Amino acid sequence: MFKVLKTDGKARRGHFESVHGSAETPVFMDVGTCAAIKGGVSTDDLREIGCQIELSNTYHLHVRPGDKLIRKLGGIHKFMNWDKPVLTDSGGFQVFSLAKLRKIKEEGVTFASHIDGKKIFMGPEESMQIQSNLGSTIAMAFDECIENPAEYEYTKKSCERTYRWLVRCKDEMARLNALPDTVNPHQMLFGINQGSTYEDLRIEHMKQIATLDLDGYAIGGLAVGEAAEDMYRIIDAVEPHMPADKPRYLMGVGTPQNILEAVSRGIDFFDCVMPSRNARHGNLFTWEGKINIINEKYSDDDRPVAPECSCPCCKSYSRAYLRHLFKAHEELGMRLAVLHNLYFYNEFMQGIRDAIDEGKFQEFYNKYVDVVDARRED
Repeated sequence: MFKVLKTDGKARRGHFESVHGSAETPVFMDVGTCAAIKGGVSTDDLREIGCQIELSNTYHLHVRPGDKLIRKLGGIHKFMNWDKPVLTDSGGFQVFSLAKLRKIKEEGVTFASHIDGKKIFMGPEESMQIQSNLGSTIAMAFDECIENPAEYEYTKKSCERTYRWLVRCKDEMARLNALPDTVNPHQMLFGINQGSTYEDLRIEHMKQIATLDLDGYAIGGLAVGEAAEDMYRIIDAVEPHMPADKPRYLMGVGTPQNILEAVSRGIDFFDCVMPSRNARHGNLFTWEGKINIINEKYSDDDRPVAPECSCPCCKSYSRAYLRHLFKAHEELGMRLAVLHNLYFYNEFMQGIRDAIDEGKFQEFYNKYVDVVDARRED
């Protein structure tokens, strides 16, 4: 299912195997929240730009079009025409970030849909049932996502509840996978470490959830406004207690620099809406830094966004043309920009994997860590 092939310092080069195919790690998961990448990117496009794992969201698909409808149509892979692994987030983050009114109890959370205000209840069992209907490759456990900063005592109680919820998720997943008509009887379950920015709570919670022998482990509740140094500090504290033979996933991260820092600390899986969101506003990543394609200086620039890039945008179009599309509010501009950023992220991860394979990760890190998030000068 998962094997670490090589290490270079704490950086890990791995191979992930599933019923829906394999992925090489470290891996970035392209985010299609509602079973589609925003910006008009199809699953055929994802295959072309090197996507290995697609990520969709339990909450959003539950409220629209409905997980039971997707189950009826054969599951999320058939629904969106994607034959590679899919990870579904549990919906926990959306419950706590989108719902204006919510009530947390031991059983779960009652909240109002952000679409129509309809009252919804979601707990560990409901989240697992929804994800089972979707038939994703990897299901994420239902957890409580608290605000940063959070009070210590509340965070401690929240971690304890999240652990109890995780036990219920594991039991319900086992029950669902054993049903004769389940969409994906090989569905995996990843647990989520919480604890805000308190190292002792993070470590204790990680030790607890590691005893459950899950298919993978995630660090959640970071990249939500805390300083990057705090995020790295928490990864450093938690990583020694994460099972070495299981995938390690840092949720919602992040910039190329964030990814390099986290890989250097032993993380394998990443996801973030940022590359596609930034692209839709004209902010593009390249190996030599970031550019804002809407800037006036690109109005007559006949070069590709990045001459070193082989994405569909850079192979065929100029900076001047892409800028024109944005200024004219043509949707093609967003599509080409999103393709570029996601291609870059997938190529960037390949560069990381190659560097670890060659025993040159530190050299790769030193070369790019201060470049990829800086402003490109040409």
